[in-house]
Parts: sequence; structure tokens; C-alpha cells
Amino acid sequence: MGESGWCRWAVPLWMFTLAGFLQMSASYSVKHSALSDFHDSSVRNCTVVPPYLPPTTVNTTKRLADLRLLMPAHNVSAYIIPATDAHLSEYIAVRDKRLTWITGFTGTAGTAVVTNTKAVFWTDSRYWIQAERQVDCNWDLIRDSYVSSIVDWLIREIPEGQQIGVDPFLFSIDTWNSYYHPLEQAKQTLISVPQNLVDEVWTERPPPPSEAIERLPDYVIERSWQDKVEEIRKQMMEDAYKPTAVLLSALDETAWLFNLRGSDIPYNPFFFSYTLLTLDEIWLFVDPSRVTAEIKEYLNASCFQSHCIQILEYSTVKSYIGRYVTGNVKVWIGTEYTTYGLYEVIPKEKLLTSAYSPVLVTKSVKDQTEQKVLKDAHVRDAVAVIQLLVWLEKSVPKGTEDELSAAHFVDQKRSAQKHFRGPSFESISASGPNAALAHYSPNNETNRKLSVDEMYMIDSGGQYLDGTTDITRTVHWGVPSDFQREAFTRVLMGNIDLSRLIFPPGTSGRNVEVLARRALWEVGLNYGHGTGHGIGNYFSVHEWPVGFQSNNIALQAGMFTSIEPGYYQENDFGIRIEDVAVVVKADTKFGGKHYLTFETVSLVPYDRKLINTALMSREQIEWLDAYCQKIRSEVVPELVRQGLKEEHSWVMKHTEPFVSGSILATASSLTLTAALLSSTLLQRLLF
Repeated sequence: MGESGWCRWAVPLWMFTLAGFLQMSASYSVKHSALSDFHDSSVRNCTVVPPYLPPTTVNTTKRLADLRLLMPAHNVSAYIIPATDAHLSEYIAVRDKRLTWITGFTGTAGTAVVTNTKAVFWTDSRYWIQAERQVDCNWDLIRDSYVSSIVDWLIREIPEGQQIGVDPFLFSIDTWNSYYHPLEQAKQTLISVPQNLVDEVWTERPPPPSEAIERLPDYVIERSWQDKVEEIRKQMMEDAYKPTAVLLSALDETAWLFNLRGSDIPYNPFFFSYTLLTLDEIWLFVDPSRVTAEIKEYLNASCFQSHCIQILEYSTVKSYIGRYVTGNVKVWIGTEYTTYGLYEVIPKEKLLTSAYSPVLVTKSVKDQTEQKVLKDAHVRDAVAVIQLLVWLEKSVPKGTEDELSAAHFVDQKRSAQKHFRGPSFESISASGPNAALAHYSPNNETNRKLSVDEMYMIDSGGQYLDGTTDITRTVHWGVPSDFQREAFTRVLMGNIDLSRLIFPPGTSGRNVEVLARRALWEVGLNYGHGTGHGIGNYFSVHEWPVGFQSNNIALQAGMFTSIEPGYYQENDFGIRIEDVAVVVKADTKFGGKHYLTFETVSLVPYDRKLINTALMSREQIEWLDAYCQKIRSEVVPELVRQGLKEEHSWVMKHTEPFVSGSILATASSLTLTAALLSSTLLQRLLF
């Protein structure tokens, strides 16, 4: 999974224990020790005169001066700059990287505060070294990322009675309240500044995107946009509070509702938009110049009935909502993705709130067509990952490859697959101690040579017209230590235990994710990140609200989620095994109705060298052999179709049945034999 997605995940309750906190801290604090061998010249030194600045820093003197000139006109003594956009997106466009422009910092998480005399930057431990390399000495770096730390600083530095300004379109409702209430108690006031002050001084800010919006091809669609609109309107009419409208702010909400896609956001095929859906009207707020005549016809944009979409300027959403709520109306919003900028214009008595909008909840359950094409995308994606593993197995012993070349290779192989549109996130290609950093992605400074003496972890994914993928495999090309094998096996056991679970409908992911940790907990190991996240159909690689966290919704048949336990040994190695799985109906002994389980759709063999079957139960090995059989039955035909003989042989070798003691543990020896025979026959017919 991608780096930003980890930040979004809610923290499981176990992390609030001392042991959980220490484990999580160890996982994230490794970066300093892993990079400690770099020369001091790579980071700034603000204690000498003149200050030493590496060439990677950006001079922010004029930018800060220009920003400070604007603050008195808005009567603010401090201005807060977060790292998000007006839709609270996981990834943001270059023109929305205001934090990067004002500080020089290019990481994905942080907050800046500018006063008349000080500039302060907060970020978490993943980025401390990066911040010291990129931020000049105009800025004080505070090694913390919690809102409470920022609030405490503001209370100390800003006199009572002063105002602190923010762009309300960059704050979620909860984040606004996290600042507003403690500042109010300290007799300070958080205020909305209508025009973003950074935008006013960013003279070379990139223009808004202008590429045309596209519709999905018919073969990946089961529900027309009209069907989806009627489905949401039905939920509105059935709601006891009788909302008259639903306001959609997250970019994937509008894209899903109308079966449209764009290219405004890195890694995500979204376009800047809002939607206001009522029982008899639809307003789409978007740049009209990007809506082609074909799309206008597709959206029935030239009529005024209930299934006609009225296209309005993107920038008019706030004023239009303000006018709409003057009537006898009630607007339904999902608070997780609605910014305070829109929330503040709707009177409280005219609001209906839920954590997630009905569109996000409905979108989380894939229909039959979406399920089929998403599985198809994973088969083709498996081919690219298998090509990578085969290539690395041959190349790494030669000492010619590194983390960056491996990441580029898998992207290249994905690009050759049908319907490919780009990577779904920046690949986490990590060897040895770098892999101990759960969020690490290589760059020219940290790039590490791949070696037969180190474990290697590759977490990557692709965007295809028919689906989004995300998969992690950990391998070792030499002789792993006993501890590495046991740690890997226990991570795999956790993956299997959760994947084979049968559970009743309505079960929340947070209530079962402990199964992914149990094998690790038994020997005093753990991991400091979430266990899984939803995934979309040519959408976000981290699709909310599906997963195993406290703020995810209950699991239902048709939901897709990752399952990805791991273990990270400080300054040594990292392990993660990530598969995407779909929730399906389970067959139970006594025929219990509607019980559910997971079907794994990521289909790449695990590294056999790292698996110690002596630690595993018969049921776990049976699941593992059934998984290998599934790879043969579903991926091998695609390898044959693409003429990949070497990869075919590699898969056959790496999916042979496992043995526990003297017992051949297979899900069904007859079925497995049949799979072997059919695969061999297919090879002879087509090669």
C-alpha cells in the first residue's frame, strides 16, 4: 500500500498500550538510524554563522515575507498551512501543494504555522531527516505531528484576544474543532480566511487541470449513473430524517456516481468536482470547459428533468450551497470528507450528518461486474509482479540491481499489460534496513543495492481501466536466518488466519484483525500499522470506508480489502505480506445463512525459502496449498497466453505442494493433481 494511506488509517486500540506504542515508535524511528551513515553535509546546520544549507533546501525568505505582508489585512497573528486539498484527498495535485511551496518540504505529511516573527514546521518521525535536508533556517522544526502540539505552541506564542487564520476548505470538520475549542478556551479565535493567503503570493502556481473528463467504457459498468442516482435517492427517501439533498465532496464520490474519471490527482483517476443531488435535481460543480459535447450528452446536460445534470462552475459551490439552504431543506453530508468551508455555510438545523455519505457506503460494495473485472485486473497484475521476481532472482546475484531499478522494472512490466493506466502509488521498494521503514520509498540519496544477503520487500500496485491493484511480497535470495524465517512464517500465518476466517454478517473488521497479529503476539512480535484497507475499481488504492480500523464500516459480501500483516526489525529487515481479498459467502457445516469469508484475488507465490511449515497448522498449510493451486488455475493460463515460458516454469516450481513433517498437506490431493495435469496439458497445447 502507498505511504499516504498509512497516515489516514485510524490507530487500533492496542496501540494505546505501552507495548503497542513502543512497537509503533520503533517502527517509525528507524529512519534516523537507517540513514545515519549519510554525511552531515546532507542536512542543514542552523547553529553556525552563516547557517549551513545543503543544496536540497529552498530559500523561503521572500515567500514568508510576502505572506506576512498579507496577514494584517485579514487581522490574523498566525496562519496555519496544512498538507491537503479542498477535498481532503490522500494524494494532491501540484497546484495544491501549498505546504511544499512555502517550506520547500516535499513529504506528504506536515503542518506549517507562520506568525509575524516565526515560521514553524511540524512533521512526524518518517520525515525528520527529509525536513532537515529540504527546509531552510527560516523554519523551526518541531518533531511532532499532533494537533495538540500545534495548539499548545499557538497558545504559548500568540497573545490572548488574537486571531489565527486558516483556509476552511483545507480543514475537515473534526480538525477544525480540534483547533477551535482549545484555542477558544485560551481566549484566542480560529477564523476562516476566505482567500488562501499562500495562493495570493504563489505567483507561479500551476494552473488548474484542463484535460477532458472521460467516461468509463461500458464493459466495466453494470449500473448506469441513472441507476446509481436512483439508488441514492431511494436511501434519502427511506431515511427517517428526510434529507432533501446529499452533498458530495470527496472526489471519488462524484466520479463513482457518474461513472466518470479524470487525471487531476497523482495515482488516482479523479477530477476536481462537487455534486449536490436532490430528489428531483442534480448539480455537478466542475470546470465546464473540461466537459466535452459527448460527456454533456451522456449526462443529459441539456434538459431539466430529474435525470438531467446541471453543470455549474466548480468555484461557485459555496455560494450555491448558501443559496440552497435558505429554503426548507435538509442537507446530508459525510463528515469524514466534507471540509469546514462547506460545513460552515449550512445552518445546523438544516444538516444531516453521518461519518460517510450514502455514496461512499454504497460504493464500498462492488456489483458482479465490478467484482469480475477487478479480479481480471489482478490476474494481469500478477503477471507483472511474477516477471519482476523472476528477473530479480537472476539479476540480484550479479550485483547489478538496486531498489530504484526494481521499482522501475515492475512499473515497466505493468505498463505492458492490457488496460494499464499508471501506478496506483509510489512503489515501496526496500532492501535490508530500508525495509524496516514501513513507509519507505527509494530516492537517489537512499537507494540501496539489492543483495543476496538481505531481505527485500516490494509493495506496489497498478491502475487499470478495470481495477486497481496493491500487493506486497517479501523475498530473500540467499540464506535467511532462523529468526527471519520464523518472523516471515508468522506474518504469513497471520495473513492466512484472517483470510480463512468465517464470520457472521455485520462483523466489523476491527473485531477480527487481531487474527492477523496472533501468531506474532505469541512470540512477542507485532507491527505498528493497520491490517488492511479497501481498494477500488480504477479508483483509489486506499478506498474508504472498508478495512479493519475502528472507523471502518461492517464487512459485507462484495467488499474488497487488503490483508497485510508485517514485522519490522529495526535497522535490519522488514516483512510485509499483502494480498487483496473480496468478501464472499461462506459454506458452513450446518448451513448457516449468509456467513462470510474472504477470497484472495492477489495471485503471486510467497517465497518458499522463508516459510517454515513446522510452525504452521495443518489448516494453514491446506489453505496455502489451495492458494498455490488457485495461482496455477488462474494465472498460468494468462502466462501461457502471453507466451511467458520462463515465468510459467517459475510459477510451477514455486507452487508445488507443501509438506508438514511426513504428511502431504493439501486442500484436496485429487483436485491438486487435476490442476497439475490441466496446467501441463495447457502448456503442451499452447507453447
